[in-house]
Amino acid sequence: MTVQKLDNNMTNVTHDMNKTGGASAPAVSLKNAQVRFGDLTALENIDLEVEAGAFITILGPSGCGKSTLLRLVSDLVPIADGEVNVFGQHVAAARLAREFAFVFQDSTLLPWRTAIENVRLPLEIGAKHAHKRPKAKSEKSAEELLELVGLKGRENALPHELSGGMKQRVAIARALICKPRLLLMDEPFGALDEITRDRLNEQILKIWQETKTTILFVTHSIPEAIFLGQKVLMLEANPGRVRELIDIDLPYPRELPIRETQEFNKISRYLREVLETC
Repeated sequence: MTVQKLDNNMTNVTHDMNKTGGASAPAVSLKNAQVRFGDLTALENIDLEVEAGAFITILGPSGCGKSTLLRLVSDLVPIADGEVNVFGQHVAAARLAREFAFVFQDSTLLPWRTAIENVRLPLEIGAKHAHKRPKAKSEKSAEELLELVGLKGRENALPHELSGGMKQRVAIARALICKPRLLLMDEPFGALDEITRDRLNEQILKIWQETKTTILFVTHSIPEAIFLGQKVLMLEANPGRVRELIDIDLPYPRELPIRETQEFNKISRYLREVLETC
């Protein structure tokens, strides 16, 4: 096992920036990964490989490290032991190369900027630091992305003029503007009403199928995890560990009525039984 400590990041980044991170490399690879906060072990012995283009939902009880796992993959928390790579690169190199983007539960829009100005923000930041970062890889314009998320005609609306669901759509468009190969989503629809959440579930599936982006999606909702994911990663708590990776054998494209089927309900019952023992 090769141990990558935070102190060695600069050496690893220099080495990994010379790699191509080719198509054969998994989107995310964790080997015996551990995260500690002082004396608390948040994640322990995490082994996981995510294929490029996959949609993985993440379930588990509160405190099992779901959000910490996303933050580890996005270089927001340091690894204590083990390895974590994104498209064959050290996570710090992947961050500099803009290989991934993060969508949080709160849309975190700048209130003085319009929807389209919020979407363009990553490009503006990238332009200011062009000497430090690779050129942004955007293929779709901000207008096209707002249309993709169903906000055509609301380009000039300020955040206070948008509903909660609309704000999250802007946040998703902003995350996609630099064409990340990996999208990390931490309960992005958790604060929304059920109807809005259902609509956005359908929409994120359409976006995934159109963009071919790899998605890791944290949720507390069993139906949401089943409806979206090709696989469900179940974590258990104290400390956070992989309990099971469950294949969701339901066809795509998926529409909301699939949740009423016998197959869906069978998977739901199984996941609930597993969750109750985590």
